[in-house]
Amino acid sequence: MDYDQLLRLALERGFFAPSCELYGDSPAGFWEYGPIGLALRNRFVELWRREILRRDDMVEIDGSQIMSKSVFEASGHLQSFSDPVITCSKCRSIYRADRLIQESTGQTVPERLKNSEFDRAITDNKIKCPSCGGHLGKTEGFNMMFKIGIGPSQTEAYLRPETCQSIFVDFPRLFKTLRRKLPVAFAQYGKSFRNEIAPRQGFMRLREFYQAEIEVFFNVDKVNSIENFDQVSNQVVRILRTGTLPEEISLKKAVASGIIPNKLFGYYLGLLHQFYDKTGLDMSKTRFRELSSRDRAFYADFSIDFEVETSLGWIELVACNYRTDYDLRRHSEVSKRDLSVMDDETRVLPHIFELSMGVDRSIYSIMEHAFEHDGERNVMRFRAELAPVQVGIFPLVTKEGLPERAEDLHAKLKMIFDAVYDKSGSIGRRYRRLDEIGSPACVTVDHRTLKDDTVTIRDRDSMKQTRVKSSRVEEILTDIMRGRKFPSLSQVE
Repeated sequence: MDYDQLLRLALERGFFAPSCELYGDSPAGFWEYGPIGLALRNRFVELWRREILRRDDMVEIDGSQIMSKSVFEASGHLQSFSDPVITCSKCRSIYRADRLIQESTGQTVPERLKNSEFDRAITDNKIKCPSCGGHLGKTEGFNMMFKIGIGPSQTEAYLRPETCQSIFVDFPRLFKTLRRKLPVAFAQYGKSFRNEIAPRQGFMRLREFYQAEIEVFFNVDKVNSIENFDQVSNQVVRILRTGTLPEEISLKKAVASGIIPNKLFGYYLGLLHQFYDKTGLDMSKTRFRELSSRDRAFYADFSIDFEVETSLGWIELVACNYRTDYDLRRHSEVSKRDLSVMDDETRVLPHIFELSMGVDRSIYSIMEHAFEHDGERNVMRFRAELAPVQVGIFPLVTKEGLPERAEDLHAKLKMIFDAVYDKSGSIGRRYRRLDEIGSPACVTVDHRTLKDDTVTIRDRDSMKQTRVKSSRVEEILTDIMRGRKFPSLSQVE
């Protein structure tokens, strides 16, 4: 499936759509979740909370989306959070310099080159404006933060470009009031905002987007004293290092060989890999890609991205960054407050390992990997626990008392599952609609139901149907949602 096919299905079935699409002046980079997409996103986030946050006893917060100028002076975003832009001297079209060079030459271009290096590459490759063929000016930095004014005085502030800064500035209070010890992980899920120069690929690159970030605070002298590492040490992952071919290797060997710097990093990469395995991604199309010093964020000393292969190429889903003590040190310097804490008998300024997840990108990738056209239908083969609609309830026909019985069953099941009632169109079309949004099961009330109180349950993947007593539907659906196989006739009669 390619991006355009998935986009059409997403628009038709209520997964997501462009914001303000009624109007011609609607800006690019803003998309909205419909009811089906929202349900899928909510289930994804709940899985993240269960499989990573609760498993590791992490603490979740919900910080402000608007933060003071001082926060971003300390973080370095006001000085360094910029993309290279170049303007055509003739038609005034604006481009990202690194992307323009890459598209013109086919060569990968590091994001962190100096502006003079971009200019040299444009000159050496004789690159002109793609729109009019005009001469391109000098490369400049464009800060991607959204600046806003607060109150009548228009006090300078910014929409957060990442969720993590709340965690950093709240760290002293959180650490003290919750009486935690290092290492400790704090998490946050919510919206971030980046004024992308020219967002493309629709839902994949947004100016307003969801992140799920985890910040692990630790004593740098104890990075290999992580007992939990044994839980993931035998996990085999695919790692792509700069200048090498992808390598499948256990996390234990990756740490021992120095590919992954220490056990603490290895443990959290293992949790991340296991989480995505449970989302239904094809894990043979995933990898960890180590970033070179020229590709890393300005605050990172080691970075490794978790990526997935899609029809759009390899997509970064999670940026995993060793931020050293940069964040707490800078906030200490600017705020004039000591952010060090006691670790046993030693006072330390914690270092930070970050797992910054793009939620919207993850949702898209899960959808693409789940989609299948089997010759006669489109079907989203979501894992049952991620399915946005878990069960459809249908009367076979809209007469002879069948709608009333189906409505009664729906009223009962919707208190337990995300259930929809549908009586419109042929039964085949109703099945197809539910297949396209990934519902694992459909229950049909027919004429036999009126005689012996049995209904049919249809399996999305095999399209097989099983007849059961209506009193057993809740039990069977519960088993399906827990990941058990669709029951055979002998199991339920």
